[in-house]
Amino acid sequence: MFFRRRARANREFRKAQQEGFALLQRLAQEPSPIDAAQAEVPAAPAKSDAEAITPDFPPADLRAPSRRDVDGFMMRWVQPLVIDGEVRTCPQCGVYRDWIVFCMHDDSVWLRCRAGHEVRESGLDAAWYNRNSGPVDRYHPTLEEGLRHLGH
Repeated sequence: MFFRRRARANREFRKAQQEGFALLQRLAQEPSPIDAAQAEVPAAPAKSDAEAITPDFPPADLRAPSRRDVDGFMMRWVQPLVIDGEVRTCPQCGVYRDWIVFCMHDDSVWLRCRAGHEVRESGLDAAWYNRNSGPVDRYHPTLEEGLRHLGH
């Protein structure tokens, strides 16, 4: 009795599998509706290079600046900064916490202490910055406004 049910289930499964393969073969031979819709759209007139680069959606006033439109990114790092098991200190004043971390265009990372001393940190890179920074919440037109926003 058990073997009959199992044999019937196997036959039904194979039949459904064959029907599925047949459907896939039919669908593979039919043209895609997306391709057909694109073929019906008339070709757009040639655009100049400036028009081709600038997207029209979303409107310019709603777009966030791209990475090439800003000079760099900054975040506040309050706790001590430990790199390769070593706590980083400011070479001029010796402070070891409450940094502003900058990630620049060339993917270099700079540290700025509260006293305004800046030093390039070779042990950090843009990948570290991206892992440890949150989403960008504001864009500031000047460095001073950004520092004021972050409490420096």
